[in-house]
Amino acid sequence: MKKNISLHFIYLINLNNDIMQSLKISLPAVDEVRKIIMDMEIMDMDHRIKPEKDYGYIGITSPVSDEEIEKMKEEVIKVKKVRKLLNGRPLEIEVVDKELELIPRYPHSVREMLQGKLTDQEITDLRNSFDIIGNIVIVEIPDNLLEHKELIGETTLKFTKRKSVYMKKSPIKGVTRVRDIEFICGVNNPVTIHKEQKIRLKLDVSKVYFSPRLTSERKRIREITDDGEKILDMFCGVGPFSIVIASRNKVDITAVDINDVAIDYLKENIRLNKLQGKIHPICGDINKVASEQLEGEKFDRLIMNLPGTAYEFLDTAFSLVAQEGIIHYYEFAHDCNEGREKLERKAAEHGMTVTIERCHKVRSTSPGMWQMVFDCRVHY
Repeated sequence: MKKNISLHFIYLINLNNDIMQSLKISLPAVDEVRKIIMDMEIMDMDHRIKPEKDYGYIGITSPVSDEEIEKMKEEVIKVKKVRKLLNGRPLEIEVVDKELELIPRYPHSVREMLQGKLTDQEITDLRNSFDIIGNIVIVEIPDNLLEHKELIGETTLKFTKRKSVYMKKSPIKGVTRVRDIEFICGVNNPVTIHKEQKIRLKLDVSKVYFSPRLTSERKRIREITDDGEKILDMFCGVGPFSIVIASRNKVDITAVDINDVAIDYLKENIRLNKLQGKIHPICGDINKVASEQLEGEKFDRLIMNLPGTAYEFLDTAFSLVAQEGIIHYYEFAHDCNEGREKLERKAAEHGMTVTIERCHKVRSTSPGMWQMVFDCRVHY
């Protein structure tokens, strides 16, 4: 009888474990690697980190290349505490299959919480993703579910443990790039402070454009920026790119936006964050600002995060970019071909050539359509 109980107990434990792809890491470096893969957004959050003898194991949700592992080692070994604990031993990081314990967590989604409250078809129609900006959640509810918007809102509030839920009422529109939103539940206050990359951004979600889905892209641009660069953030909004870059780099940034409310928040965000670099906010249309305030200036790096209409401003960008400078050009596309052709054609019109040093998908916007970024080096 005791033997049967024991076997049954082991069986239950195994139900809570999964064999999955993991990083095997020298134990003193586990916490530093955890921070890196969280920033990369590939850390599996459903399983516990497993310490075992001289190593720790962290589950990952995407493959990690040998090159990425080498970069991790280079970054981690810079940490004095890690070097001290390793005490001369080599830092080891490798990809292995490991049995990890599943973290008890229920429910896993708003859809799960609505089981039994909506029909199966209604749950299928419900979008499972939403934007979290500070203490605010912004949801998108299909027309056929609008009669349930209060239930969906209250469930989302409970699931996310934020303070407010708003619903998208229109696409992003106009030169100020804002959308109509409707308050559903919680505290009706559209002003919040969003935290990412150890910086804070204050904003009003009803009056300015901001995407929390670009945090990895902002970090990427920060990491390839060098001290001493002169940067132009052509459509800066409340300053996420500018603030993230200046938080770690000694740079000089000119940040322009046509939305005066966004510029006011940028000024406040400059005060909120202890910045290494300097940011100079300018309110106005970038074309007019370029001709009236930036004439004769050249910039080492230009950020064109206006994927819907950035192409219309490429003439201005090419007139302001320095020799061998970089333009980060964003657009909505199916692949890299269209953007590459546009950049090459526009460069030729200015008597320049370009090298596309990188093109990749930043995020999905609809089936088959992506927000793409092109790192475009310009040659006179």
